[in-house]
Amino acid sequence: MEELPDRAVDAAVLAGSVGDHDLSMFGLFLQADIIVKLVMLMLVVSSVWCWVVIFEKRATLAKLTRRAKKFEDAFWSGEPLDKLYQRIKKSPHDPLLKTFSAGMEEWQNTVQSGIPAREELQASLRQRVERAMAVTINREMNRLERGMTFLATVGSTAPFIGLFGTVWGIINSFKAIAATNNTSLAVVAPGMAEALFATALGLVAAIPAVVAYNGYSNRLSRYAGRLDAFVTEFTAILSRHLESQDSKSPRKVA
Repeated sequence: MEELPDRAVDAAVLAGSVGDHDLSMFGLFLQADIIVKLVMLMLVVSSVWCWVVIFEKRATLAKLTRRAKKFEDAFWSGEPLDKLYQRIKKSPHDPLLKTFSAGMEEWQNTVQSGIPAREELQASLRQRVERAMAVTINREMNRLERGMTFLATVGSTAPFIGLFGTVWGIINSFKAIAATNNTSLAVVAPGMAEALFATALGLVAAIPAVVAYNGYSNRLSRYAGRLDAFVTEFTAILSRHLESQDSKSPRKVA
């Protein structure tokens, strides 16, 4: 009959021992091993930087979409392209405006002395215009894709970094068991909590990074397709103008 009070006392002592450990997030960080602390800091910094990239990309793509719609409305409004080019040269540039400007600059540099009459020269002019616009698109898309590699890297590696912290925390728990020759919860709980906290931080960093990378990759691909479609439309206008040869500046064909 005396075993029951003894067990109750042991349980109370065990509960008090576990309660001595601060199991809050900040407490788990302070009590963690130096290796686990470094893992946690790395994951927290990665997560914060991921959110910086996410918000920056969201604002940038929203702004590009608005500017692209505004420019396309002006492009198809019937305004002569040379006048449109002169008007936007002084405006803040975005990839679509830079692509248009590159094509117009190549065109105007070539036709200053007159539109070539030979078909071979006209084909060469179209190729140069397309090449100038394609180079601009590649350069601008490379700029827009900055930060995407970081999102992909965090999304793929953060869970494994967190897993490393988990394994290290479990090793510390086993060391504590061996040192105290005690398998009670008071000995095992702190190390296991640290281990699970590292795993949680890895998931917190990885999940938003993966979701954002997939979403923004899709939006960037659509925007690149929009630029390529614009190049096709622009060169079609130039081709029709070369065939008509009725002026020295390309005019928009209705």
